[in-house]
Amino acid sequence: MTPRPARAILPALAALLLAGAVVASGEVANAAPQAAAGRGAAAKPPAARPEAEIVAIVNGAVISNGDVTNRGRLFALSTGMGISPEILDRLRPQITRQLIDERLRLQEVQRRHIIVSDKDIAAAIHEIETRNGMPDGALRAKLTADGVGMRTLVDQIRVQLGWTRVLREQLGESAAIKPSDIAEQQKLLKQMVGRPEFRVSEIFIPVDDPANTADAQKFAETVISELRAGAPFPVVAAQFSQSQTALQGGDLGWVQPNQLDPEVARVVQEMPVGAISNPLRVPGGYSIATLRAKREIGRDVGTMVSLRQVFFPFSQPLNPQAPTEQQRQALERAKAVSGRVHSCAEMEAAAKANNSPRPADPGDVRLESVNPPQFRQMLASLPTDRASQPLVAHDGIAVVIVCSRDQKNLAELSKDEIGGRLISERVELLSRQLQRDLRRRAMIDVRAQKVAGGA
Repeated sequence: MTPRPARAILPALAALLLAGAVVASGEVANAAPQAAAGRGAAAKPPAARPEAEIVAIVNGAVISNGDVTNRGRLFALSTGMGISPEILDRLRPQITRQLIDERLRLQEVQRRHIIVSDKDIAAAIHEIETRNGMPDGALRAKLTADGVGMRTLVDQIRVQLGWTRVLREQLGESAAIKPSDIAEQQKLLKQMVGRPEFRVSEIFIPVDDPANTADAQKFAETVISELRAGAPFPVVAAQFSQSQTALQGGDLGWVQPNQLDPEVARVVQEMPVGAISNPLRVPGGYSIATLRAKREIGRDVGTMVSLRQVFFPFSQPLNPQAPTEQQRQALERAKAVSGRVHSCAEMEAAAKANNSPRPADPGDVRLESVNPPQFRQMLASLPTDRASQPLVAHDGIAVVIVCSRDQKNLAELSKDEIGGRLISERVELLSRQLQRDLRRRAMIDVRAQKVAGGA
């Protein structure tokens, strides 16, 4: 499939599950022999703890049962669903293969002496917390409470950032898009005006060895059942997809049928918006696709609204019949901002002064897609020099101001967008090729796994 260009800012929930390496974190049991009961008796080491049992060895690096279990726990936590031990046990073989690929990526990052600094990781974690309306440190507390070590997330972020830099280094000059390449794409798009295009997201599950085909299909079917039961597609994609689009929660953006694998294109053109496909056999593995929207190429006029906001969070959910003192104070602060702010610059300053946990600039919003209708009407009619009245929700109060409203043909791609798409295609192809090469050269020893029963 043709992916979207990687974004510099990590997606909110998807970033929680960046597909990356989990460094062996199981606690290794003391292997020192115990004193024999009788003279001359063979020394017997104690049994290893279940989490320390070796699942695989990749070029000498150990992946433990604890690593696989932690990934399963992180999946259950991220989806917000009560994933049963039986389902997690069915996921274990594919999780193990995924961790092997991730360990290979980590080793390649280290071989190239690519450094992902603690500052980079801290910034990524802060971005996750900010975009989820969480105070500093809340993510660590949440993971710890659910039995997932913070190191699991840190190592995932480290390897994903490092792998992106590997691909950038490997591409070198070929990452430069020529003006002629962009001009050719613009010409093709003009010829296709009026034809259908689709907003698609994917989860790609690789099959590097034909012997693993049945396991990969079973894994795909298990993931699909969770998606259809309500698990968020972007979160699951970020956790399990082995495509670079995992960084965007599987989002391919707007694509034409000829940019999709033939089997995926056939299904996407027939499925209703919001549907989840069955496992689709594609070159190199299986794809799970969902159709998010459809339109005609070159024809999608809409109103884009630029706005700024400040958010006052509640320390506990609001009971409208019995607001707490903290909630009353938040309302008074929101009223004060609403009365004195008359520009976007002033709203940004207010957000900074009040330590707003949400970004002051949430990005451009398409007016026609805003819900509920009352909020859409407010954004359509609010003067650009006046802040809104406090907007009260169960978790806090927001005040917004509109900076601009612009009518745009959203189906027209800019030169930068076309260039980004072309780069993204090259990055995805390189990522799959390099991953196959690393696996082919690697010494990998996979051990028989026991049923976890409690992941």
